[in-house]
Amino acid sequence: MKLNLRVWRQRNPDAPGAMASYEVDGISQDMSFLEMLDTLNEDLILRGEDPVAFDHDCREGICGACSLVINGDAHGPERTTTCQLHMRSFADGDTIDVEPWRAAAFPVVKDLVVDRGAFDRIIQSGGYITAPTGAAPEAHATAVPKADADHAFEHAECIGCGACVAACPNGSAMLFTAAKVNHLNVLPQGSPERETRVLDMVAAMDEEGFGGCTLTGECATACPKGIPLPSIAAMNKEWLRALRKGPR
Repeated sequence: MKLNLRVWRQRNPDAPGAMASYEVDGISQDMSFLEMLDTLNEDLILRGEDPVAFDHDCREGICGACSLVINGDAHGPERTTTCQLHMRSFADGDTIDVEPWRAAAFPVVKDLVVDRGAFDRIIQSGGYITAPTGAAPEAHATAVPKADADHAFEHAECIGCGACVAACPNGSAMLFTAAKVNHLNVLPQGSPERETRVLDMVAAMDEEGFGGCTLTGECATACPKGIPLPSIAAMNKEWLRALRKGPR
């Protein structure tokens, strides 16, 4: 395939950015989107030009590193991660816009790379347990009701890519924060921090400058792991429960 790319280029966080046009040829439908960008960068390097910077790591849809807005959609036209998006989702001759996550809390570092440290700081505020669980046999000694285990596992699938923030019109991180709270709060080992976790993580989210949630649903639609919108309501119940308990 032959494609026309319009890619966001920005030298550093303080420099102005703009869309730059490139043409790539010989793209196989079996290539991933990131492999297509690799091809573009090989051409740029051979021409003595600066390659396009973009985040990637495992390229298996697990790590959450890849983070591109493709033709206006977080991760592109399919419900998957950018690294698992294949070029068969596009047609020969297409023009494809490639941009970084757009959110005040995710400042651009260079080109398509954004700083998602805000997510790390939300996790650091409460996304952990202090209860010693021992080795696997001891951990399994405490029975967990299946409904709770399923609820926790569903939310543990969040890979922290940030697509929910990029897709939200307000740049809200409520779905991400809800996934992290709901993952731990129903499990026995997460019980000691149940109240402090939700209060601290919601406070950290607000401090990082994410927008407010209006439950329009774009976040859940964009999530490549299918974290559902009702997760936010479940976290809100936890938050209200903690508030009713009074000062810590």
